[in-house]
Amino acid sequence: MQLTRRHLFATAATVVAAGALPATAAHAALPEVDMEAVIKAAQIDPRRPDTALTPGAKDSVLAVERALQARGFLSSTYVDGHFGTSTIAAYAAYQRSLGYTGLDATGLPGPTSLRSLGDGRYTVVRAISPGSIVTLRGVQVNTRTRTMLYEAERLLARTLTLTQGSYNTSTPASAGTHDGGGALDISVTGLSTTLRTTVVRQLRTVGFAAWLRNPSQGDWPYHIHAIAISDTDQSTGAQHQAGDYYLGQNGLANRGADDGPSVTKRTWEEYQRL
Repeated sequence: MQLTRRHLFATAATVVAAGALPATAAHAALPEVDMEAVIKAAQIDPRRPDTALTPGAKDSVLAVERALQARGFLSSTYVDGHFGTSTIAAYAAYQRSLGYTGLDATGLPGPTSLRSLGDGRYTVVRAISPGSIVTLRGVQVNTRTRTMLYEAERLLARTLTLTQGSYNTSTPASAGTHDGGGALDISVTGLSTTLRTTVVRQLRTVGFAAWLRNPSQGDWPYHIHAIAISDTDQSTGAQHQAGDYYLGQNGLANRGADDGPSVTKRTWEEYQRL
């Protein structure tokens, strides 16, 4: 007979009570920190006008904040389940204490630092990794972004032309959004107005924050700009754009209303579970 989780726990408790196991075996399991929820909150909460909480993230964020407080990086005032600017700054300081710099110390948790912080305090579930950096159609992306793009193209039944990728610090007009992972610019040359909107919609469907950009918005031609939500290699600028997208904004400095097609906002991981 296959034992259920309940049967296994009951059996273990009986054995401990009989003295066959050391007392430590009876200790409750460490709480779980959902990395997907933490990353979502770390993108959204710093962009909120208040201290509202990201749905589904409170318990995980609290566990992270308590661990930061225990290590002396965060005041108890900010242990509230809101992954706002103070928690971002504290987490960045923790990352620097581990010797991380640059993209690895922006305050957005990565799987290694999150597990290290939780040693003896919590376990990490639903871990996210951007994967390795690869070249795709002449630009750099990570393997998570590449897989997301491939799925959007499958839905579109067409291959898209990339004009800018990720890990690119040579384009000042991008305000740093392409400095890290998850960022793409896509050509719209030859695409009708309707098809441009369809491309943005399908990119959003698989987990990108995506918008059609036009010359009236900045020093650039018409193109589609996309940021892979919850990419843990995001630059600070990309983190802000992802948060703004969740909050119904356009990802530009003016933080205007979102001008793209309406979809259910999902991360790549959430999309895969559908």
